Amino acid sequence: MTWTRPADLRAQVQRLWERGELLRASVTETTAWPLRLTLKAPAAADLAERFEAVRDWVQALAATPQVRIEWRERAHRVQGRQRLPAAVWVDSLEAALAFIGKTRQVEGYRRLWRWTGTAQPALLPWLIRRPLQALELADRWERLLAVVAWLQAHPRPGLYLRQVDLPGVDSKFIEGHRGVLTEWLDLALPPEAIDAAATGVAQFTRRYGFLDKPIRIRFRPLDPALPSLPGCRELADITLDATNFATLALPVERVFITENETNFLAFPPVTRAIVLFGAGYGWESLARAAWLHRCDLHYWGDIDTHGFAILDQLRGHFPHAASLLMDRETLLAHRPLWGVEPQPGRHDLRRLTPAEAALYDDLRFDRIRPGVRLEQERLGFGWFRERLDQCDGSKQPRHTR
Repeated sequence: MTWTRPADLRAQVQRLWERGELLRASVTETTAWPLRLTLKAPAAADLAERFEAVRDWVQALAATPQVRIEWRERAHRVQGRQRLPAAVWVDSLEAALAFIGKTRQVEGYRRLWRWTGTAQPALLPWLIRRPLQALELADRWERLLAVVAWLQAHPRPGLYLRQVDLPGVDSKFIEGHRGVLTEWLDLALPPEAIDAAATGVAQFTRRYGFLDKPIRIRFRPLDPALPSLPGCRELADITLDATNFATLALPVERVFITENETNFLAFPPVTRAIVLFGAGYGWESLARAAWLHRCDLHYWGDIDTHGFAILDQLRGHFPHAASLLMDRETLLAHRPLWGVEPQPGRHDLRRLTPAEAALYDDLRFDRIRPGVRLEQERLGFGWFRERLDQCDGSKQPRHTR
């Protein structure tokens, strides 16, 4: 039986709530009242074949609160004239809210609207777009508004988030609300206070002129003949911030990057070379080092879809970067050591060489075995040394595709 029940009517109004339409209607004239609800009524044959069920249906609808029923009389050859619902209306916003029990929530939303209209009227369009999210943030509203006002008074402050001095606001609060604050600040701040090139919550600090924790780059010289940094012994494990790393003037020709710390520490000597530990920073930080672009770059990652995705991202900054030990021969030679990649990537990668792309396609389309993964730390060290010796002492061709 597909006749509209009282619960169906309530569900229709509930969907309006879930789309934010009733909240918007409480502060704007976006919804025309009265509002007609969808009604599926019994057919003429039902009066003869299911008269008792039709009568119960009519009584249930007639007893439904907060709706107005438009009636129509129907003459039936067996049951005579019958008065049946022809349409169902909700006459006002108040009736709709009472029908689904949301009156109190709308009162809270209206308070936020009035508060924001006084304190930060530029944010009112956001309340129209995201009314339900506004209700979720109601208990933090005052602190969020305070952050906006603080940045209006201190545009591009050049401070750490920890230095924002507001009651109830600490760096964790701001970091935990970067998404909504980004949307608010983009509305409330002048364009010159926003770095439009810094996008996404990860670049929140840069976008609004805060200081960020310096990114640190860890590396090891692999050639004892390389000049050492002050205070560092030969082949030391060195960590510099990205700015100082970019100013290095080492006579280096080859740079190896590995994502595994043990491989980083155990990397053997190589003439005029260093090894970078690839964990903990983005390739953007490395790209700032102009001298690095003049070196032969070798990336050693896991043989799985994510390893090739990282290689592809690296080539977005260093197109000449070559892969190391990420080939089909290495994969097949270590079959007993294969693991399973939990969530293989499936998207296209456009910066791989033909051989890399063929292997990547076999991995992402499960042509070898579902979820094949060979982690770099599982490779035999002898196998690694043999391939490394092929790199040492000879220039590698620049990557082209």
